[in-house]
Amino acid sequence: MTAFLLLGVAALAVSALTLFSGFGLGTLLMPVFALFFPAPVAVASTAVVHAANNLFKLGLLSRHARREVIVPFGLPAIGAAAVGAAVLGALAALEPLWEIRAAGLHSDTTPLELVLGVLILGFAAVELAPGLGRLRISRRWLPLGGLVSGFFGGLSGHQGAFRAAFLAALGLSPAELAATQAVLACLVDAARLAVYAVGFALAPRALATGFVDWRLVAFASLCAFAGSVLASRLIAKATLAGVRVLTGALLVITGSLLALGFT
Repeated sequence: MTAFLLLGVAALAVSALTLFSGFGLGTLLMPVFALFFPAPVAVASTAVVHAANNLFKLGLLSRHARREVIVPFGLPAIGAAAVGAAVLGALAALEPLWEIRAAGLHSDTTPLELVLGVLILGFAAVELAPGLGRLRISRRWLPLGGLVSGFFGGLSGHQGAFRAAFLAALGLSPAELAATQAVLACLVDAARLAVYAVGFALAPRALATGFVDWRLVAFASLCAFAGSVLASRLIAKATLAGVRVLTGALLVITGSLLALGFT
């Protein structure tokens, strides 16, 4: 019962928050799953909830998606995600730089996680810096944003933070931003999962162990759906400034967790 309560509350709250920012569900939910399951099972369970929620958000918000952003950003992201997923195997063998064991917590930071964490914290500093909220990124940089977010999405799964850093300054409304990010997330997920399925057997082995509690996964997915529905009803009242602050705060959390090895 504790697992259902904790995972349900976490999935609902995180899903509602991340509807506005477009990222963070996997990063913030996986540690909760890890409280109850071994790491491979926690990753696999989180991936199922993440994919299901992205598809659900797409159904809720697809009419607001901006095609002029999706095409130049999404097409490069698909190819880059496939490349990043292929590179993952080569980097998986790198030893952690350090380990932290304190108060029952254990983390280890790989070189990849440290680089990603520092980059994301840099984006957070830009996002939260006074005056920079008025900046607008030219649309000619969208293909570069797609390449960066797609590659890191395939490499580590952390696509959303990089995508948000490029899209948050385009001047889209909160609904347009959330819908466009949902479409792009589904495209990258499809590309990287296809490569994972061919090149890596981790998820099938984890699922074959029989330790995945599909009742918890289904319950967490339903709670995530509820969080998305709740946030979608509030999104019309959201302000662009509020979304930028929320995005910056989640970038700080994501970057810090990555750099410290807690994701």
